Amino acid sequence: MGSKNKLKRFKENESFENVVQPTREQLLGNQFEHRGAWAAFFGNNNPIVVELGCGKGEYTIGLARKNPDLNYIGIDIKGARFWRGAKTAVEEDLKNVAFIRTQIELIEYVFAADEVSAIWITFPDPQYKYKRKHHRLTNPQFLHRYRRVLKPAGFVHLKTDSAFLHGYTLGLLDGWQIKPEMAHHDIYQYVHAPEDVIRIQTFYEQQYREQGIPITYIKFSFPDNVPKQ
Repeated sequence: MGSKNKLKRFKENESFENVVQPTREQLLGNQFEHRGAWAAFFGNNNPIVVELGCGKGEYTIGLARKNPDLNYIGIDIKGARFWRGAKTAVEEDLKNVAFIRTQIELIEYVFAADEVSAIWITFPDPQYKYKRKHHRLTNPQFLHRYRRVLKPAGFVHLKTDSAFLHGYTLGLLDGWQIKPEMAHHDIYQYVHAPEDVIRIQTFYEQQYREQGIPITYIKFSFPDNVPKQ
């Protein structure tokens, strides 16, 4: 994407009421007005579902269309990417959608404790960035962050083409004595696959499937014996 296109999208994002772009300083300084007050932002008390690393927002939008009684928030640091999702939400008048431009590791500064009902992690980079294992989005540090912002029994959904990340995550959960509610190494071959998992497909997911790459899925929650730390 050319720099002119990026600048145009950044500018248009500023005009969208469904896009929130706090600075890192605001978040770390606990000056983010929506933390603990997302119900006021949406104008209702509907449960909040978050997609991490939402990219173009395809999954966030797909879920929001299907479930109007839930509020969806996509998080990504690349605003030029989620511009497409934000614009689609405006065009379709989807009032239950928002996008936040920030780093995923700051999730606790975006949401208060127990404010999120579910988290979706869809096709993340298995290494996240810099090829360092502690940046995988299901590593222990991130899992503790999710545990703190999730409501009791709130679910985490991991959908990925990476057999490595699938196995890595299952290994961590086993070490924490967490038994997933569902785990499948090829979810499209599972006759009882949930609708939200197989009916919504991103552009890259469709490409993976055309190449014959299995799509894996894990759904789990944190039991009471897992501390919030």
